[in-house]
Amino acid sequence: MNPMRVLSLLACLAVAAMASPSSRSNDKSVNQALKPSQWLSPQDLEAIPSVDDLTLERLERMPLEKGAELLQQVYHLSQINHDIEPNFVPSNVQVYVPKPNGDKIVAPINQMIQRLKQKQNFGQDEVTIIVTGLPQTSETVKKSTRKLVQAYMQRYNLQQQQQQAQKYNQDSNEDNKYQRTSSEEDYNVLANNANTNTGDIIVIDLGSTLTNYKRYAMLDIQKTGEKIGKWIVQLTSELQLPHETIHMIGQNVGAHVAGAAANEFTRLTGHKLRRVTGLDPSNIIAKNLYTLVGLSRGDADFVDVIHTSVYGMGTPIRSGDVDFFPNGLGAGVPGAENVVEASMRATRYFAESVRPGNERSFPAVPANSFKQYKQNDGFGKRAYMGIDASYDIEGDYILQVNPQSPFGRNAPAQKQNSYHGVHNGWESQKDL
Repeated sequence: MNPMRVLSLLACLAVAAMASPSSRSNDKSVNQALKPSQWLSPQDLEAIPSVDDLTLERLERMPLEKGAELLQQVYHLSQINHDIEPNFVPSNVQVYVPKPNGDKIVAPINQMIQRLKQKQNFGQDEVTIIVTGLPQTSETVKKSTRKLVQAYMQRYNLQQQQQQAQKYNQDSNEDNKYQRTSSEEDYNVLANNANTNTGDIIVIDLGSTLTNYKRYAMLDIQKTGEKIGKWIVQLTSELQLPHETIHMIGQNVGAHVAGAAANEFTRLTGHKLRRVTGLDPSNIIAKNLYTLVGLSRGDADFVDVIHTSVYGMGTPIRSGDVDFFPNGLGAGVPGAENVVEASMRATRYFAESVRPGNERSFPAVPANSFKQYKQNDGFGKRAYMGIDASYDIEGDYILQVNPQSPFGRNAPAQKQNSYHGVHNGWESQKDL
């Protein structure tokens, strides 16, 4: 069967499965529990749209829980026979490199290295490569990506950073009643840090090639990542960039592509990239049988992941050395009205942490659930979600976030009951 038609025919397959007689009369048996009839009614199956009708715009119009429910139904139905294999590999993805003056260097990926050779001092310090995972036609996606790029431009531009730090220091001196939090630093510290925070940004706009749900669902993550990985090998070779300075960031399905690219880089060079950050990695619908695919620890020296739409566009699967779950596991996070916005909140959180002075705005503690976190019963070493995540942490971390920007609670991480003290779960504030 043509795999592009499989997703459209899932409802028919499920109905057929319901018609099959059961070998057991006990409805609680494993055999019965695995049948679609146990968790989807015929009316539910008929209501599931075909892939032609399932669009980003439609998901943005649906309430969060409804959109999450629909995506979960599509995903689980697609995994019944494990026979949907990916077949879409985009060619000549557009890449852009933002400049401090607001301009961009824009070129297809196979032409960008030649363009970068003409850019003075490119790659002398850090190089951050962002792989988008959703099309920029959505204002939510576009805004989130723009916020991330702007944050890095502020971080990497020494003059802007020092001016901002100086203004911050002056403002705080004028207000004697202002109480700083542990995440804030004075001007001298920021100015010193600025010397090591120069760098360049490359945006690989994979998301803009995923113009419909078919392409999104049928994306060949492995082959797409391999192409990008080979390109990074060429980039480091021809521009003489040290691989230790490269940080890859992937959004949604782009997180898995970033992991595959980092893996390919290691296979070809024998070296690992410094860091891969996954921003709400997606569920993977189309998979090559008997092949491991998806972002995972080991893809780089350090892999950190932020999950903001676990039961929506994202996945509950642990994908890194450390996985952060803002407000625990759910379809979304506080303030997100639909699954697209929920997924892109991971990008917004990370962008907020990138801005100078906000590196420690997201204190987190190891815990298995948000309830455990709220009861001050976490365990293990504390950490900060975002750009300042320590490379020696591992496991699952829970934290609390605000529904609107600024999203970080800007509060110091106190110790837990079971780890030499108590972590203040902000009980005085209304639970979100």
